[in-house]
Amino acid sequence: MAWTNETLSALVLLALVLAVLTAAMSAVALARARRSRPGASRPRRPARKSAPLSTDEVTAAIEGLRADMATSLRHLAVVRYDAFGDMGGHLSWSMALLDDAGDGIVLTSIHGRSDARTYAKNIAGWQANQQLSPEEEEAIGFARTSS
Repeated sequence: MAWTNETLSALVLLALVLAVLTAAMSAVALARARRSRPGASRPRRPARKSAPLSTDEVTAAIEGLRADMATSLRHLAVVRYDAFGDMGGHLSWSMALLDDAGDGIVLTSIHGRSDARTYAKNIAGWQANQQLSPEEEEAIGFARTSS
């Protein structure tokens, strides 16, 4: 069975979108698992009451929100580039999704003439345990400076 270029392109795009969504959901699940470790102290939400909250209760709630926000993937950066000299359009890209501690993932899609390949690398403390491309390092640098 012969596939048309349009059909193959649509399938590659669909696979790429699914890979990105899967990686993002995995990173969120990992962050949630880290927060719910046994022995980890998490501030409890105060019970709803009709009286106004005390200063200590408001401070505790704010600290709880800060702790939750620190583990969310809020540092995001995308770098687009030409992976091969004979192709234009900046169709290849590297994307960093990191939390405040620099933990998360870098996704890279290399677009070639006949195919596209997608890679994911774990990042811990703003460093990878694998070799990073210059574009992946640039994406991490941009994500680190974003807030």
